[in-house]
Amino acid sequence: MRRLIPALVMAATCAAVALPATAASFDCRKARTPDEKAICAERSLNDKDVRMDVLYGINRHTLAMGGRGALMDRQQEWLRNRRACGASKACLNRAYDQRLGELENGMQRIYQQGPF
Repeated sequence: MRRLIPALVMAATCAAVALPATAASFDCRKARTPDEKAICAERSLNDKDVRMDVLYGINRHTLAMGGRGALMDRQQEWLRNRRACGASKACLNRAYDQRLGELENGMQRIYQQGPF
């Protein structure tokens, strides 16, 4: 299972990236804010959004209620911070890199619960 989760993340990432009008966490056809428009326009940011959404979903579904609520609160805070980046690709990249690191750390908790 330890090898299965990264494979699932990669498969979901590839499947979501194949759809150009959709980033993982929102529909690009409905993008209104500068950060959403920049994510939809930049493939590398879109890819990071897909990966963030997949990792967030895995983390959210494997936490107990209290931990899940805290994770969801942190995600809402992160989204507010991402929105503050506006269309700045450098700021958006930093925001995604930071959040992806946090979510990857959460995956370590899942890996340590093995073997599966």
